[in-house]
Amino acid sequence: MNENPVSRVVATPAAVALIETLKAEHGSVLFHQSGGCCDGSAPMCFPTAEFMVGSSDVKLGEIAGVPFYMSESQFEYWQHTQLIIDCVPGNGGMFSLERPSGMRFLTRSRLFEDTENDWLAGHPVEHAVS
Repeated sequence: MNENPVSRVVATPAAVALIETLKAEHGSVLFHQSGGCCDGSAPMCFPTAEFMVGSSDVKLGEIAGVPFYMSESQFEYWQHTQLIIDCVPGNGGMFSLERPSGMRFLTRSRLFEDTENDWLAGHPVEHAVS
């Protein structure tokens, strides 16, 4: 069994740099993996005070010291996948903080290995609101 902690969400160095810029400009922020309509399935960055996580959201972890959430129903599809948050040139989600920067966050992914899945089975995600 894998004894090393496994992260459900990680960020590339480029994404970390953009997150640090957004934190310096906006203060406390959080991410929520969008699941649909208007902005597709983009990772969205919001000021903490302006986004309310709900009882159906789960916390996958933190990237650059920022909490990262997604809906529990979406997590059912992604639970065997590590999310890799990156950024590329382009327009961010309509309400996401990076939109004016000329960069946008992007979710890449990879399947967990069997040993990682074994470790994760003993370390369930936290619900955002109890």
